[in-house]
Amino acid sequence: MLKLFSASFLTMFFTASSFAQDPNFYIFLSFGQSNMEGHSKPEPQDTVANERFKVLQAVDCPDLDRIMGNWYTAIPPLSRCNTGLTPGDYFGKTLAESLPDSIKIGIINVSVGGCKIELFEKDSYESYVETAPGWMKGMIAQYDGNPYGRLLELAKIAQKDGVIKGILLHQGESNTGDKSWPKKVEGVYDNLLSDLGLAPDSVPLLAGELVSAEQGGKCASMNPIIATLPDVIPNSYVISSADCEAIADGLHFSAAGYRLLGSRYGEQMAALLMKE
Repeated sequence: MLKLFSASFLTMFFTASSFAQDPNFYIFLSFGQSNMEGHSKPEPQDTVANERFKVLQAVDCPDLDRIMGNWYTAIPPLSRCNTGLTPGDYFGKTLAESLPDSIKIGIINVSVGGCKIELFEKDSYESYVETAPGWMKGMIAQYDGNPYGRLLELAKIAQKDGVIKGILLHQGESNTGDKSWPKKVEGVYDNLLSDLGLAPDSVPLLAGELVSAEQGGKCASMNPIIATLPDVIPNSYVISSADCEAIADGLHFSAAGYRLLGSRYGEQMAALLMKE
């Protein structure tokens, strides 16, 4: 009887331990449109892995041997199967280098090129999807038609393994000129925290500027609106895109631009975490 009890106890102990939340595993949610999705092709230096930086796969990618909902060492693509380099790549690398070796970094990236912030409004996204162009509907379908729902689903999986420490956003090109954008972002932010059981304003939100006017940014007029986000969400921070190289379309960053922008996300988050 004692042996049977001991075996049962050990089985329960190791099963519980294998699913225990690790307070040193810092999880970050990221979402947005094409620049967060990843537009520029990764170069050899971008595929050098840091074993402390992980990605929770957002869609099944058989060609990459990745299954949705599983953790992998983070190398591009971080979003869907054929996307490119993102700010998230160098956010994670920079943060891992800035924090003690005992800390692991995990990222979740659910992004859709060309989308408005309205796609992530959980109570009204369906009306936006109905009017979306066919090419966008195909991308949305990879998230079972609900990118916000997929982000939330993955975040809940991640919460079993680690602690959500921040949210990254790069979006706004498709909302250029929309002065209500900060309030819409606030709605998405508040919903995420509420649905994940996190205290209001407890998690910092980092939002990147769009391609700057100096780099020929076609949507640079949106940056002053993005700059007002901290007025609406006190625990938010705007990441400068100054000197972040862009490509000829005036909408997307080059690989070098993503590296610089991503490192700035990482430096800002490291500074916030150091205060803790």
